[in-house]
Amino acid sequence: MEDKTEFGGRALVYVLQKTNGKSLSAFFNDNVICLQIPGKMIEDLENTDKIGFEGMEGNLHLLVEKDFTCLDSVDEDQSDNYPNPLAGKLK
Repeated sequence: MEDKTEFGGRALVYVLQKTNGKSLSAFFNDNVICLQIPGKMIEDLENTDKIGFEGMEGNLHLLVEKDFTCLDSVDEDQSDNYPNPLAGKLK
């Protein structure tokens, strides 16, 4: 997955990259931030109740978490978010 945002007249690109590794890693090169995520972690996020993973890359703290749908009304597209586990408890 790749996306970008304009920052100071230049594009800052951020990439999530699936790897065969065992831990999260990241690098920054030519205005690209790349977070490398092991395939097993991606599978666990998709298929289990696991909410996220964290790791370190030097002094950089890496955190990947599921993006749950909001419990209040928002205008943003949430069609690719995970169902919020608290949604049923608020009814």
